[in-house]
Amino acid sequence: MSRHLKALIGPSILNADLSKLHEESQKLLDNGADYLHLDVMDGHFVPNLTFGHPVVKCLRGKIKEAFFETHMMVSKPEQWIAPMADAGVNQYTFHIEPVDNVADVCRKIKEHGMKVGVAIKPGTPVSEVEKYINIADMVLIMTVEPGFGGQKFMEDQMEKVKYLRENYPLLDIEVDGGVGPSTINCCAKAGANWIVSGTAVIGAADQSATIKLLRDTVHNVINKN
Repeated sequence: MSRHLKALIGPSILNADLSKLHEESQKLLDNGADYLHLDVMDGHFVPNLTFGHPVVKCLRGKIKEAFFETHMMVSKPEQWIAPMADAGVNQYTFHIEPVDNVADVCRKIKEHGMKVGVAIKPGTPVSEVEKYINIADMVLIMTVEPGFGGQKFMEDQMEKVKYLRENYPLLDIEVDGGVGPSTINCCAKAGANWIVSGTAVIGAADQSATIKLLRDTVHNVINKN
């Protein structure tokens, strides 16, 4: 792996107290989070609903500086590009599965001044997302089925991460789902450098120590290679 890669920890606020979204988010940032991973669900692509651009915009009104990544678990990601850009989102990560023209969506996201993340579910082969690496800023490999927090980590998904890291040494690779102190070593060794952690960070007795542990584990692997 290259020394140019950064180890970044982005807590998912899905399992936080959403009635205190600003306080919970600020606390995570104060405790060392590198970015916030905001899970947007539409009740179609995944069976759950969370929140949309009005909530993200309100959060941006309170938190001016932090890097916001929206993880769009939605059937029509093109529909929310402009509103999320307006809400102050930095990176728009969407699932390629329901999309007919992925390149078109990537282009529109960039036109709206956001970075592009392309995501795949556990059942989607890595070859499907590989086609878009040249037009994306990051690839997200889901390590659980999208839609619910608190699921068990799927270690078999690390094969996808390993494949991408071996073939694209400078690519930012994100993992999301069941990632915490017990699974971070596995993610780091496979080559992930953007780490989404929900339950393990939100529910930690010491958020700061947990975030530091996750980052240090990844950082040590990156710098060893």
